[in-house]
Amino acid sequence: MTAHTAPTADSTSTAHGAPATETDQVLHYSAFTTDPSGGNPAGVVLDATALDAAEMVAVAARVGYSETAFITARDEAARRYGLRYFSPRAEVAFCGHATIATAVALAERIGPGELVFDTMAGEIRVATTLDGADGENGGNGGAPQATLTSAPAHSHPADEALTEQVLKALRWTRDDLDPALPPHIAFAGNDHLVLAAATRERLAALDYDFGALEELMRVHGWTTVHLVWREAADRFDFHARDPFPPGGVVEDPATGAAAAAFGGYLRALGLVTEPTRVRIRQGEDMGRPSDLLVDIRPDEERVRVTGRAVAIPGA
Repeated sequence: MTAHTAPTADSTSTAHGAPATETDQVLHYSAFTTDPSGGNPAGVVLDATALDAAEMVAVAARVGYSETAFITARDEAARRYGLRYFSPRAEVAFCGHATIATAVALAERIGPGELVFDTMAGEIRVATTLDGADGENGGNGGAPQATLTSAPAHSHPADEALTEQVLKALRWTRDDLDPALPPHIAFAGNDHLVLAAATRERLAALDYDFGALEELMRVHGWTTVHLVWREAADRFDFHARDPFPPGGVVEDPATGAAAAAFGGYLRALGLVTEPTRVRIRQGEDMGRPSDLLVDIRPDEERVRVTGRAVAIPGA
């Protein structure tokens, strides 16, 4: 088993003005990668019991990542923790990459095994390893890995008129969509609008109206718009991009919650007829490549999302 050095941390202020200890500092991890310069960075606060919601959003704003995760309750013997997520603007019900980052941070400190997180989206179980047994994700067998089991995932077709509004905000047209993968609202802890691009070039050329898309997403309660492109009809290999204007972020480089919802989407379309592993490459077009593995069973509501996470040195 590889020894892992704890990352540097930023201290947070506490409700009682007490000096920050190691547990109430912000740790910096990047999820869904083996390279700290790739993946999706997340802040992790291992003990936020003294922080209220206003203080947590302030910490998240100062950190500046798309999300920071805060452990707000703990049962060490049961390896069970209360977990809340904040973007720089507001609380988020569930965040996949911050869950992966938090699970790896805990596993490095208390040892690998199963963890249970109580979130606004319900109970989330996460299996962790430190020896990197599955070298498939990111090509590095030595990085810590976590597999989260999502809330029950489901999906339904998106309203056509609403889809047209979103396409306008994206500066896309109907011809830019893949007819084999229709627009849906997909859920696995929070809602995501799924739109499939017809070409890799369309996905790469992301230039949208931030304000217009933010307003549509705010009104309809979508966490991200999950834009995907399928490499080939006979493979479950996808590229993805996730605009996240409600969180004050133009784009998310790796979105575990959307990946889980996308698993439910593929099952709802009838494309998953046997246990299936989906590979999602995200963040490439913004210089932070990320690898997400999504495991789906046709007879199971929950979806499993696997990724690695590494500490960001000097952050």
